[in-house]
Amino acid sequence: MKHFINLKDISSKELRKILVDAKKRKYARKKLNNLEIDKGAPLKGKLLIQMFEKSSLRTRLSFFLAIRQLGGSALTLRPDELHLSKGGESIEDTAKILSNFGNAFMLRTDSDKKLEEFKKYLSIPIINGLSPSSHPTQVLSDVFTVEEIKKKTISKLNITWIGDSNNVLNSLIAASIKFSFKLNIGCPKNYQPNQKITNYIKSNKNMITIYDNPIKAVNGADVIFSDKVISLNDKVDKNKKLRDFKNFRISEELMKLCPKAIFLHCLPRGTEVEENVFKSKKSKVWQQAINRVHVQKSILLYCLGKLR
Repeated sequence: MKHFINLKDISSKELRKILVDAKKRKYARKKLNNLEIDKGAPLKGKLLIQMFEKSSLRTRLSFFLAIRQLGGSALTLRPDELHLSKGGESIEDTAKILSNFGNAFMLRTDSDKKLEEFKKYLSIPIINGLSPSSHPTQVLSDVFTVEEIKKKTISKLNITWIGDSNNVLNSLIAASIKFSFKLNIGCPKNYQPNQKITNYIKSNKNMITIYDNPIKAVNGADVIFSDKVISLNDKVDKNKKLRDFKNFRISEELMKLCPKAIFLHCLPRGTEVEENVFKSKKSKVWQQAINRVHVQKSILLYCLGKLR
């Protein structure tokens, strides 16, 4: 049994095995419909229990399809329906029930501490579907998408992030260290990664540079990542934050500075990208979204000891 909570806690070798498996599985499904099952049904009879404490579209849909295509089933729980959220049942007791009924638990949460507590008491794998500090399933899938489009290992590419320092960026930083790719981060000075993250960067062999200038950050970029400036439940002065990021918008002019670059966005989008960039040929956001299914299938197999 293996958990999938943070990329930094998983070896580069195992992360690469997940990507290789996902590539094979995607290729093998070319002629199959969404609900048709993979050959061999490797997770036949297995149940994935999902719980979302925060809104979700792509993660919810992709994990549902992922377990179904592997021959298993998914059950989605609403926190407001459980005794846990109403204060009537402990995480320990909830975890024991989940372990008795399910084979894996996927949690999208507003608390990193809650993830660790569930991990402590579960006897089944837990997968982080997004937490305040990390979004590992998204970023591993993004690595897959980059390599699929560019037809190169990501270690040979220059990656740029333009936007806020958030959970997605944290996982992208971990991926940069695990896969040894160059990562330029462009964001205003007051929004750059915190001390804990910069210490993590410094303590590992890395190729990460932080700029407060978007033009410098996109120099030589093969891929430009962005995300919403105002995240869900962001407790800040939203108007001020939008003003602070005004010069960090992904515009046609910015994209012209790196003519070979593609644009990726984990969605949902806001004002951080111009409409004509988002809908351009350089934008690969829909391919990026559907690839979540393929990579999460391999993550499930990894967690359940079935990765080939």
